[in-house]
Amino acid sequence: MGTIKVKNGKKHAIKVITSVDQGAAISNRDAVMDARAIQAVKSAVAKAEFCKKPVAKYDIAAKKAYIEYADGVRKYVE
Repeated sequence: MGTIKVKNGKKHAIKVITSVDQGAAISNRDAVMDARAIQAVKSAVAKAEFCKKPVAKYDIAAKKAYIEYADGVRKYVE
């Protein structure tokens, strides 16, 4: 099954599964549900951008959340 990392929190253990191992770790039904959830989020973001509403996003390089406005201005959240 490849590399699976287990990170122990205070109450729960969380298994982080790589995309290579995803097929063996989740059922087809769960994979379909995940795909639908991803498409729903993409659709909601596209609708908000079309309606010129601000959208919350995450900058991976800076490791910070920000709000992007319709004019392209980014305001980082503290």
